[in-house]
Amino acid sequence: MAELAAAGVSSLPREVREQLAELELELSEGDITQKGYEKKRAKLLAPYVPQTQGVDPVLQKESRTQMPVPSATPASASSSSSSSSKFHRARSGGARDERYRSDIHTEAVQAALAKHKEQKMALPMPTKRRSTFVQSPADACTPPDTSSASEDEGSLRRQAALSAALHQSLQNAESWINRSIQGSSTSSSASSTLSHGEGKGTSGSLADVFANTRIENFSVPPDVTATTSSSSARPAAIDLPPSGIVKGMHKGSNRSSLMDTADGVPVSSRVSTKIQQLLNTLKRPKRPPLKEFFVDDFEEIVEVPQPDPNQPKPEGRQMTPVKGEPLGVVCNWPPALEAALQRWGTTQAKCPCLTALDVTGKPVYTLTYGKLWSRSLKLAYTLLNKLGTKNEPVLKPGDRVALVYPNNDPVMFMVAFYGCLLAEVIPVPIEDAGGQQIGFLLGSCGIALALTTEVCLKGLPKTQNGEIVQFKGWPRLKWVVTDSKYLSKSPKDWQPNISAAGTEPAYIEYKTSKEGSVMGVTVSRIAMLSHCQALSQACNYSEGETIVNVLDFKKDAGLWHGILTNVMNKLHTISVPYSVMKTCPLSWVQRVHAHKAKVALVKCRDLHWAMMAHRDQRDVSLSSLRMLIVTDGANPWSVSSCDAFLSLFQSHGLKPEAICPCATSPEAMTIAIRRPGVPGAPLPGRAILSMNGLSFGVIRVNTEDKNSALTVQDVGHVMPGGMMCIVKPDGPPQLCKTDEIGEICVSSRAGGMMYYGLAGVTKNTFEVIPVNSAGSPVGDVPFVRSGLLGFVGPGSLVFVVGKMDGLLMVSGRRHNADDIVATGLAVESIKTVYRGRIAVFSVSVFYDERIVVVAEQRPDASEEDSFQWMSRVLQAIDSIHQVGVYCLALVPANTLPKTPLGGIHISQTKQHFLEGSLHPCNILMCPHTCVTNLPKPRQKQPGVGPASVMVGNLVAGKRIAQASGRDLGQIEDNDLVKKHQFLTEVLQWRAQATPDHPLFLLLNAKGTTVCTATCLQLHKKAERIASVLCDRGHLNAGDNVVLLYPPGIELITAFYGCLYAGCIPVTVRPPHAQSLTATLPTVRMIVEVSKAACILTTQTLMRLLKSREAAAAVDVKTWPTIIDTDDLPRKRLSQIYKPPTPEMLAYLDFSVSTTGMLTGVKMSHAAVSGLCRAIKLQCELYSSRQIAICLDPYCGLGFVLWCLCSVYSGHQSILIPPMELESNLFLWLSTVSQYKIRDTFCSYSVMELCTKGLGNQVEMLKARGINLSCVRTCVVVAEERPRVSLTHSFSKLFKDIGLSSRAVSTTFGSRVNVAICLQGTSGPDPTTVYVDLKSLRHDRVRLVERGAPQSLLLSESGKILPGVKVIIVNPETKGPLGDSHLGEIWVNSPHTASGYYTIYDNETLQADHFNTRLSFGDAAQTLWARTGYLGFVRRTELTAASGERHDALYVVGALDETLELRGLRYHPIDIETSVSRTHRSIAECAVFTWTNLLVVVVELCGCEQEALDLVPLVTNVVLEEHYLIVGVVVVVDPGVIPINSRGEKQRMHLRDSFLADQLDPIYVAYNM
Repeated sequence: MAELAAAGVSSLPREVREQLAELELELSEGDITQKGYEKKRAKLLAPYVPQTQGVDPVLQKESRTQMPVPSATPASASSSSSSSSKFHRARSGGARDERYRSDIHTEAVQAALAKHKEQKMALPMPTKRRSTFVQSPADACTPPDTSSASEDEGSLRRQAALSAALHQSLQNAESWINRSIQGSSTSSSASSTLSHGEGKGTSGSLADVFANTRIENFSVPPDVTATTSSSSARPAAIDLPPSGIVKGMHKGSNRSSLMDTADGVPVSSRVSTKIQQLLNTLKRPKRPPLKEFFVDDFEEIVEVPQPDPNQPKPEGRQMTPVKGEPLGVVCNWPPALEAALQRWGTTQAKCPCLTALDVTGKPVYTLTYGKLWSRSLKLAYTLLNKLGTKNEPVLKPGDRVALVYPNNDPVMFMVAFYGCLLAEVIPVPIEDAGGQQIGFLLGSCGIALALTTEVCLKGLPKTQNGEIVQFKGWPRLKWVVTDSKYLSKSPKDWQPNISAAGTEPAYIEYKTSKEGSVMGVTVSRIAMLSHCQALSQACNYSEGETIVNVLDFKKDAGLWHGILTNVMNKLHTISVPYSVMKTCPLSWVQRVHAHKAKVALVKCRDLHWAMMAHRDQRDVSLSSLRMLIVTDGANPWSVSSCDAFLSLFQSHGLKPEAICPCATSPEAMTIAIRRPGVPGAPLPGRAILSMNGLSFGVIRVNTEDKNSALTVQDVGHVMPGGMMCIVKPDGPPQLCKTDEIGEICVSSRAGGMMYYGLAGVTKNTFEVIPVNSAGSPVGDVPFVRSGLLGFVGPGSLVFVVGKMDGLLMVSGRRHNADDIVATGLAVESIKTVYRGRIAVFSVSVFYDERIVVVAEQRPDASEEDSFQWMSRVLQAIDSIHQVGVYCLALVPANTLPKTPLGGIHISQTKQHFLEGSLHPCNILMCPHTCVTNLPKPRQKQPGVGPASVMVGNLVAGKRIAQASGRDLGQIEDNDLVKKHQFLTEVLQWRAQATPDHPLFLLLNAKGTTVCTATCLQLHKKAERIASVLCDRGHLNAGDNVVLLYPPGIELITAFYGCLYAGCIPVTVRPPHAQSLTATLPTVRMIVEVSKAACILTTQTLMRLLKSREAAAAVDVKTWPTIIDTDDLPRKRLSQIYKPPTPEMLAYLDFSVSTTGMLTGVKMSHAAVSGLCRAIKLQCELYSSRQIAICLDPYCGLGFVLWCLCSVYSGHQSILIPPMELESNLFLWLSTVSQYKIRDTFCSYSVMELCTKGLGNQVEMLKARGINLSCVRTCVVVAEERPRVSLTHSFSKLFKDIGLSSRAVSTTFGSRVNVAICLQGTSGPDPTTVYVDLKSLRHDRVRLVERGAPQSLLLSESGKILPGVKVIIVNPETKGPLGDSHLGEIWVNSPHTASGYYTIYDNETLQADHFNTRLSFGDAAQTLWARTGYLGFVRRTELTAASGERHDALYVVGALDETLELRGLRYHPIDIETSVSRTHRSIAECAVFTWTNLLVVVVELCGCEQEALDLVPLVTNVVLEEHYLIVGVVVVVDPGVIPINSRGEKQRMHLRDSFLADQLDPIYVAYNM
């Protein structure tokens, strides 16, 4: 290095100097090891170092690195050796941030972690898709992630090998603990460690995991659900049952066992292993819940925080305010600071005032007192006289002016500052231009003018025409350059007005509050002067002394000492800017040495950097220093920095008594400072406090467990002329007891006077009168709150333990953000995170503050290392602070928002976290451990039993909740019904009566008619199909026939063909050629379950069923007879089959429910006629009508509308297959417009397609001439709670093309009765109500006002059809419920299905669902069918068609979809709605439970960096709105959540895919 010193760093090219600076910074922040630093530095300098003759450069490098290394002893030796040798370490301290270093603390953390080691914790590691977070090329060389999406035996073997290696490295649990105490980072034994070294992926341990999983049903049914939809588009709507469950199929397995076991999941599934780990982790005893934090009562949450009876309480007497020594009266002290400047400027003009350094740290310019005086005068004159005109000056005395100066230009700043003072305008120094919050400060101070330098002005962003850009949130500013050449010399007779200092404002210092808002603290001229006097007395300054200032000279101690007190005492300040410190960390020590400075102003960081770099300079001496003022001595961790610095530099002449910590705040200015000591006098004592005591605000000397101790040093005594008291941090300013921690308050002339322009906040901070325990004021002297927490110790020494801004109040205990940062850093982290870049803050979630830790991760950190570090940090904080961390996030390097001088901007980080724009690359949430204030799980109360009072139609004082449609008996229908009981007869009659009347029109994607069917054509074709069935199929009456057709007219003809032949048709959605493996098994299953004797289909589909691809999915040899109906022989049917009774079976309706149940229901001929008649009456359908149908025609009401209604009522149906909309979104709406359709039917998926796809194309629709004013009913066919938000947005969007707001409505049907409600043409519009979500969970309905918190908007599901009765029943007791009570909807109607079609004909299930009686209160003994849906009936003010008041039926959701968690009943859609609202990038969301854990799957439509932002947002919203803790958050690609043809989410199918590891998720987070 000596050669280099000779050459001088300054001679190197600039980019090399910058790279060197960057290296120094990395080393100083502990971001590279000493060895790595030496290596990189040598490489950089190699070209510039003159070669020693004949010596190999490599050897030369070796000789340079082989410096005598001060005892880098092993931990055991170093702990026993004297404390001084402990710090005489090679620069390996780089492994830890000295600023937060406390060796005691590090040992404590290691001990705490060792304790956890014994408990062997296995946290499941999150699963991450490799592509997601490519941070740097370093990723390329990390080993493949064993937890990527596919899990083959190979990777299991890899994991086994890894965990074996791991096992060895963990045999010695001490290895990493010792290593971190040594602080050297050479040993890398723990580098390969997986999460906690628990290699839970090994096959051996899989067995243990599954031993706990209770697989009850070993005959696992065939998994027909194995879809791997790799394409990003949604697979064309698939109906998928899960592992072969058919209602009433497995006698032994009930649904609940399916939920709780790993049924149907491959046993090697990684996901379930991890979930089991998670469950084991959650079973560990956690912190006891708070006593009854609140009870989730019927009405409201009642908070009842109960303090811990064992918590320490303060026992001392009430403190009395402590006075500092009196402010001495020195005869020649000036009457005002400006007078001092005038005096030195005119009498001592040649004396140096301020020296500025260049980039390399060499002095570049010295400002003398004469120059400062003359230039400030020129500026003052210019400001007052040369801006604007004589009559209209721009500035008047008392105006505020912004000072925008770079941190490396103290000279220009000082001139500007004093120029403003002389002109009597108020300077407001601010950081470099930008930030929106600074704009708030400028606005509140009413600033219109900014002073800056020419260089700075050139650097500001400009608009095209050269004007300076208006920064966001800033007022309009006029910029004035203060370089000398632009200033006017003042005339001889002009003198500034210098009056004695009074209470008028002198300057405004900005401060950033905890929330991130910027406020201006106003300092009066008298306060400025008194503060300088107090500092001069406390620091014993004498004229002409030299001081070195490393701090920001625009505010705080840097301004007070380096700019103000400097002029008061004619000192000479050497200003060392941050930029120089970055390139040369030792520069301030060199300046002290070169100038023989008496005083240096530093922060702990500067001590730390100097220690890092001290070997570069062997011969510096600090013997001239009488005071080393450590301005962040108030930081509890400063004590270790001071000790370490002293032990290193004592040999360089540093005197122990010269170290003077002080405490400052913008409001109270200097609060206390340690006076320079007398050589040889004993050094002040330390306080070793109990962390637990501190968290309760009580001072207890730590005795019990040295792991949780905090060592703090004093910050000296109260300032001269000041008075100090300690008050309670919250509530009224009550004086603390002597052993209590509180906020330090100061009363003196030297303090801020107010927050400029903010009177309200000012009063609470600057005008505090302390009160005693009785609440009466103590004295009448106002105090200023300093924002620091501390106490006054023995000998009136002041101790500071933290800042109010860093205070985290969790469950009634106080924690300090700095302490938590320190604990995190004490966990060995050299491989994982950057030392100086950790943010700790709290967010308010669910009635308490929750701690969030965010750190920057190094680009080369492996997943395992990061996860291991994270889990260790959690354990350490838990052990030492007894508080849980809610969320720990790692973000990529250099992405956290920074403050101008390099720190982390906490409030902005918090804002990013809450907005979901932090983009973490790793995240660990621990809501299970932290959230201890959930209400108690509900114990179900027995409901109203048969003994309850029933009088007439009242239950317990309320009208019974029942409703019915019009009475069929009263309505006269034409003679059609009397004449024809069967649909086949109606068709034959129409074929004779109106042979050419078109019944069906099928449209293609272009909107052209591709096929029509008149009454006669339909009849003829049906006859031909019937004859083929009899001849080729040899079928008998009553045989089941599967119809496999795309949506169209062929399906209809095949249906009537079956009826003509006496066969029972079963309509099935054809398999999808592109995803056979996913869709064919469902077809296969229905064919098997329905025992079909034959399949009718088209030639194309027939080829597909027998293809090679199909053979891969199912056994194609066992299909029944397959008949294609494309080319039919023209053969007459001898006779058309007529069923003997209307109760005979007409068709089977198979459907997969959203819970994955495949159920077939039997529809009799009587039910078919009854249903068609009810729809005809409700919608007023007759032969001159046209309706448009855009629905899937395979089951439920969709099938009835597509195939049956037209034949019965004679109206014309325009058929639009929904899949055609994918290629032409306009198809449905343009058809409705073109044919002037009055009634149209669609599904939610169609409505959503149009809303999302055409929402921004309404103008284009107008241009195409599309007009929907003809529509009077647009009905969504559904079997779920109405999606109000979707129907509302659809109505709103297309209002502009004539759609009436009253047109859109929904239907309601279920498996037992496919059409219960349908809006129809007459009767009142559907009504809506707001209900309280909390009471719904308790199975109650509470109506609330619009806008009430936690309210849910429900809409009526259309009008009840004629002939239908519904009643609301308690599903457990089967007793009727009252009006507006939540219960199961039971239905009685002529068109109810006659039962389930099952394999074993399970009669009990049939009777229970189709023929049930009320347990009491029904004299008529009506037979009801249970729909399986929860809902309620409410009598409205509207009048029904019958003239009575209208009873509205509201559907809340399907019973078998609900999640039972914590004794409450949740509807998945409610949780999903909350989740979808939290972030703009969530496209779709689905929830399900697995082993009592709530799993939330979200589809990410943004970029993959946003995946992890969603984890905390999802967890927060579900906790806040639903009082549930999310167990697993899964982030997947758009289109992964399976949605069936009705637009319903297939949650159970999603669950099976997740557990079988088939989702290929972007990220899976397991919440702890």
